[in-house]
Amino acid sequence: MKFMKMHGCGNDYVYVDGKSEKISQEKKSELAIKVSDRHFGIGSDGLIFINPVDDESIDFEMEMYNADGSRSEMCGNGIRCVAKYVYDKGLTTKKNLVIVSAEKKKYIDLTIGDDGMVSSVKVDMGAPILKPEDVPVCINNGEKTDMVVNAPIVVDGKEWHMTCVSMGNPHAVVFLPEDMSLEEFDIEKIGPKFENHEFFPRRVNTEFVKIDDKNNVHMRVWERGTGETLACGTGCCATGVACILNGLTDNDVTVHVLGGEVMVSWDGGSGSSVIMEGPATTVFEGEIEV
Repeated sequence: MKFMKMHGCGNDYVYVDGKSEKISQEKKSELAIKVSDRHFGIGSDGLIFINPVDDESIDFEMEMYNADGSRSEMCGNGIRCVAKYVYDKGLTTKKNLVIVSAEKKKYIDLTIGDDGMVSSVKVDMGAPILKPEDVPVCINNGEKTDMVVNAPIVVDGKEWHMTCVSMGNPHAVVFLPEDMSLEEFDIEKIGPKFENHEFFPRRVNTEFVKIDDKNNVHMRVWERGTGETLACGTGCCATGVACILNGLTDNDVTVHVLGGEVMVSWDGGSGSSVIMEGPATTVFEGEIEV
């Protein structure tokens, strides 16, 4: 199987052209586990197939698997890399693309560098999903609410406060208190307990955030099915939305992650799209026995 290793701010995946590489559907989950292994495989946060679509309104499909073989609905860094892949490999000459993942369309604008390759990708991620039942998050307080903002949750015997957002996949954004260091935060201990908490019927991605100023925040992310990653595009979007909902930043936020920076914009209006912009980088191409 031919593949390309790519990353967005260090959030790395193995990318496969689903048209030329015929992998049976029942084998894809097992294959994701195999190629993601950083000792015995290629090494990645997951596996993404780029598939043709029999629909003139859509250019390509992104079919995504986490490192543990589970399916995921959306990946912001992943979809930027898909856009770079299809343009750089000559699968399209279009600079404005529609890519679908889990039946959700994303609208994409490409910036082309002097070398003729994609240098940056801007994605209209759609409106954030805030209704608890749609995230989904089930808070057992007996109250009906339109969104979960700064809500308490007990994890590892400690009360935290979270804001829940779906960007096509579920996120819980947690702002760390002033006396807690983001660099020294024990994400390996706390992250899995959030991911598998009873409040989240489909598990959850969790962002741990420190506010720098009105336009900059630092974030570490625990991704369901993978663990800590160097970046998470949808997590950056969810973080920006949570910052704005809590009145902590302006509407344009640069989210600094371990692997780089992602720019997020949202005007805070109901139904308004979150715009994400960031890099996409090719690492290498190769072949692997499957």
